[in-house]
Amino acid sequence: MLKGMNCEDEAHTRCLMHLSDGGSDAVELREYNVQDKEFVNGGFYAPAAKQGAEWVDKDHLLISSTLGEDAATDSGYARSARLWERGTELLSVKPIIEVPKGSVSVRPITFGGKQQSIFILESSDFWSFKFSLYHDGKIHSLALPHSAFLYGVQGDNLIVKINKDWQANNKTWVQGSLIAVSQRSIIDGKLKISNLVTPSDSEVIESVAVSDAGVLVTMLEDVKARAYFYSRGKKGFVRNVIALPGDGQLEINTLNEVSGETYLTWENFITPPTLYRYLPSEKKLEKIFKQSATFDGSRFKVEQYFAESKDGTRVPYFAVMAKDIEFNGKNPTHMFSYGGFRNSLLPSYSGSYEELNGAYGKLWLERGGVYVLANIRGGGEYGPAWHAAALREKRTNSFDDFAAVAKDLIERDVTAPDYLSIEGRSNGGLLVGASITRNPELFNAAICGVPLLDMKRYHKLLAGASWVGEFGNPDTDDWSFIKSYSPYQNLKKEQDYPPVLFFTSTRDDRVHPGHARKMAARMKAMGQEVEYYENLEGGHGGHSTNEQLAHRVALMYTHLWNSLESPAE
Repeated sequence: MLKGMNCEDEAHTRCLMHLSDGGSDAVELREYNVQDKEFVNGGFYAPAAKQGAEWVDKDHLLISSTLGEDAATDSGYARSARLWERGTELLSVKPIIEVPKGSVSVRPITFGGKQQSIFILESSDFWSFKFSLYHDGKIHSLALPHSAFLYGVQGDNLIVKINKDWQANNKTWVQGSLIAVSQRSIIDGKLKISNLVTPSDSEVIESVAVSDAGVLVTMLEDVKARAYFYSRGKKGFVRNVIALPGDGQLEINTLNEVSGETYLTWENFITPPTLYRYLPSEKKLEKIFKQSATFDGSRFKVEQYFAESKDGTRVPYFAVMAKDIEFNGKNPTHMFSYGGFRNSLLPSYSGSYEELNGAYGKLWLERGGVYVLANIRGGGEYGPAWHAAALREKRTNSFDDFAAVAKDLIERDVTAPDYLSIEGRSNGGLLVGASITRNPELFNAAICGVPLLDMKRYHKLLAGASWVGEFGNPDTDDWSFIKSYSPYQNLKKEQDYPPVLFFTSTRDDRVHPGHARKMAARMKAMGQEVEYYENLEGGHGGHSTNEQLAHRVALMYTHLWNSLESPAE
């Protein structure tokens, strides 16, 4: 399975393929010639491992890999980076940098157009980063806050997002803002900083693409996409508003780092993905191609509502429904959410973050269902503060938000508990597990995919140690708040739970399939209604082919309709 490719030359004769066996995070690296359509004889090759590499020049790679003895951190990622010369054995090369085993990872990244720069990113935990510039064989530490994130290089400027308030140059650079920092000034130790974007309370920077021509920024305003292009003027950056087709999401697909030519995809719940081209010189989107519709979107409408959570926080959610819907409390309603790791859930033709090509339109909406996307805390819909509001001991805020959305749907007579189902995957699987154990009376069906469920041991399995900054460490006093919601530990024999479909993958090397196996087994032993599906391959995505995905989606909607069409008396 191809998981990516990066090329050293414009002719694409020297490219590094990232190949995964069955969709796992571990990849094999192989040098490939796109023009000849064949692997390079005697080219760079590294067997499967959790690893990544960047080209330094045609004969050198900067590579971080878990190959070799004691090469992985406790989180299972690479703890060193090497300068690998063509024709030499990788493990014979001494590391140029190495991090402690207790760190998360170290990896190289490349930014820039005509003049490229290589950086080394050290992660001490999931949300703390140290950036260094690799130049002329030397590593130069960059005086950036460890909460910041580097998006690229524009001229001499590093384009940086500030995720916590930062005091520098006798000024406070506000959390969530985008700034430009002179690369030379960082190395010299005398910071030169200018502001690009400071979002309002209802806005957040979603994605950034940096080129020699300028900086393209997509933003969310109450979870609806906006886009701007910032070009260099005589007195700093000049903002140009990019008109979008409507409310939805905008994804940056590919970028020419020299000209700024960008291809983007726009979509929403009832409009198929549409490919657009943006040229900074023309300052507008050019429609290229629209994906064929898989259901009749004209029959449906999208409403955005706000629920009030337990602590009074307003929580937005989208509801997709028939235009002639009756609010009679009997509409089958399915809620999807995630609520973690600063990930934003956006209006999507697939309904979720998977590439489902509008399947929910045929399988749910056209059969009379209402589809709900809940933007609970823990995600990034309103910036770093929205995420921080559900970190560690505050995790239950995201569960309270999810329950508040369910109660709001019931109060609006959209649905009732007998007709209400929920779904989440990975961290969203934790959300589903916590929701059915904390509020089983609210739901009548659940889908729990590739989930985290045993929070007592999560940090000891696969990549789990890297998430201690998100959830806390259960081997410390943190267990006092984690145990209050850990789904596996909070199952009760005397309680009836909604029917649950668990799905996972044997080859998931990020979240261990043992979470789903244990939870399903314990619930079945309690006499609960449980269905379980484990795909042999697929990695953390749960599938490697479209056929596998279609099979799993069919199982999911069969489970939902079987549960909700025969609600409890």
